[in-house]
Amino acid sequence: MNQITRSLDFFSEMTGRFCSWFVALMALITCVVVVMRYGLDLGSVLLQDVVLYLHGALFLLGSSFALKRNAHVRVDIFYREFSEKKKAFVDLVGHCLFLQPVCWVIFLFSWGFVELSWRIMEVSAEPDGLPFVYLQKSLLIALCLFMALQSFSEILKSILKIKNG
Repeated sequence: MNQITRSLDFFSEMTGRFCSWFVALMALITCVVVVMRYGLDLGSVLLQDVVLYLHGALFLLGSSFALKRNAHVRVDIFYREFSEKKKAFVDLVGHCLFLQPVCWVIFLFSWGFVELSWRIMEVSAEPDGLPFVYLQKSLLIALCLFMALQSFSEILKSILKIKNG
């Protein structure tokens, strides 16, 4: 079980580290867009789309990294006072009753949406926008899979904590 959780955690960690570079790219490209617009009186829908795509990818692909690092927002008025075993039980219930079902419901509902986008090779509605809308929409599927995998890792870790005290 430890090998499985280590592998899944490693995948989430590497995905998060890769996605962290998106922040630097977004900042750099946004600076270029601002200089072009206000300094050179030029606009670039393409560059603005790149920033939007990176922003979406950062959050959709980086969510499992945040879950692995326990960085998601939680209301822990009671949780913070719990023992490690009780915290593991609450986490186990939360993952099994809430996160896993939500991941799979989003996956099922978004499948047709993404499939249609691929079928028509959807492009940006903007004339000079990026022609890869179908790739961006595919990140919904990746979000569901990455979160479900990391949640599975968290479930296994919670079971081990409960079992081992």
